[in-house]
Amino acid sequence: MAQIRYGIIGLGNQGSTYMLGLFDKGQAKNAVVSAVCDINPVKTESVKAKTVNTDVVYFDNYIEMLDSGLCDAVLVETPHYQHPEMVIECLKRGIHVICEKPAGVYAKQVKEMNAVAEKSGAKFGMMFNQRTNCVYRKMRELIAAGEIGEIQRVTWIITDWYRTQYYYDSGNWRATWEGEGGGVLFNQCPHQLDLVQWVVGKLPKYVSGHCQYGKWHDIEVEDDVTAYFEYDNSATGMFITSTGETPGTNRFEVSGTGGKLLCENDKLFLYKNATDSIEHGKTVKSGFAKPKCEITEVETDGQNPQHIGIINNFTAALLGEEPLFVKGTDGLAGVELMNAIEYSGWHGGERVELPVDEDKYLEELTEKRKTSRFKNVVEAAAADTAGTY
Repeated sequence: MAQIRYGIIGLGNQGSTYMLGLFDKGQAKNAVVSAVCDINPVKTESVKAKTVNTDVVYFDNYIEMLDSGLCDAVLVETPHYQHPEMVIECLKRGIHVICEKPAGVYAKQVKEMNAVAEKSGAKFGMMFNQRTNCVYRKMRELIAAGEIGEIQRVTWIITDWYRTQYYYDSGNWRATWEGEGGGVLFNQCPHQLDLVQWVVGKLPKYVSGHCQYGKWHDIEVEDDVTAYFEYDNSATGMFITSTGETPGTNRFEVSGTGGKLLCENDKLFLYKNATDSIEHGKTVKSGFAKPKCEITEVETDGQNPQHIGIINNFTAALLGEEPLFVKGTDGLAGVELMNAIEYSGWHGGERVELPVDEDKYLEELTEKRKTSRFKNVVEAAAADTAGTY
């Protein structure tokens, strides 16, 4: 069986986890890390001291790594602004690539990346590992099948992202407009902003974003957000997130005329109305009688492979064994949603239509970057991120 040779750009928290925690432990099927790249020698030396892979070649320039001929595919694990640039360089060389979330900081650069991907013969995937979670896959399946009728309300409270000041001070790029392009929306929540449209099956039409900047921490970007969604069928929604609350909540609820789905504590419950609530309200001869409702815990396939699931699927797709589960172009919707929430937040919660004007968004982001408090931090070796996603 052929092996796919992977390169990793960036040996921070995520890149080092992939190498040491997945590839080194034999979890990546028909795949091996052949080359890695990081500009920080501290991180490189830390990985060298821990890895069992004695054949890997180390680089401090990613272009040199791409041109070395050592990589069939690459994992891009760098700060957000660099994602599209590095993905494009891979695709231009015919190197297959998986991009870490988010696809980019602003929609314009993501569209440019997707245009290159469309012309390239290489495969392009997104590391949307949460799409492998059986609970979210089942929610998507049930909603698409009409099990809860017409969507009426979408609510996600995701406030269990508690972070300390030490976390934000651990990297010079963290929580700055110049280094990260945003806060909790861009770092902690890209998976949920992807899922909230993937599971429901569509993006909101309008968004009102109420963002608070440096509310709980000494940072310049948002660490507390409440966003209001409006959909094209008159359904509404709320997305609430924070890195300043503990204990936090992770509760995802989608309500419809036929019932609702509730996801919390890794369990999924279906509330199934005996009759459609709107039709029931038009015909029943009572002011208060609700449709009968049966509540069941939904059975799933129990599979939740996360990051290694995405990597193994990507490898299998390269070998022609199965279709690609998450395409790189899937990254645009989540970026458009986070841009809309952020743009609205910059304008006092103004109601904005998706997608926001990408040129206006970039213009305002560029102004914020000019005065960004980029930190002077010498980054140490990667931290242990187990259990944080």
